[in-house]
Amino acid sequence: MAREQVTEIVAEMVANVLTLAVEPGDRVTAGDTVVLLESMKMEIPVLVEAPGTVRAIKVAPGDVVQEGDVLVEIVAD
Repeated sequence: MAREQVTEIVAEMVANVLTLAVEPGDRVTAGDTVVLLESMKMEIPVLVEAPGTVRAIKVAPGDVVQEGDVLVEIVAD
């Protein structure tokens, strides 16, 4: 049985989590927004780079994230 290939989507800057665009179990494709962050009054969409299924969401709206914090885990198809 093959091992799951999990990709961690991480924050690229210090920001506030505005909204979540996905839930665990959702299928995503490259370019889909998974989280919307806010930093310095700018909204920054966090995008998926490859298709897969959302395994876990590690943040909630209102959270403050630091650069490198895991936001979402995606299992590759």
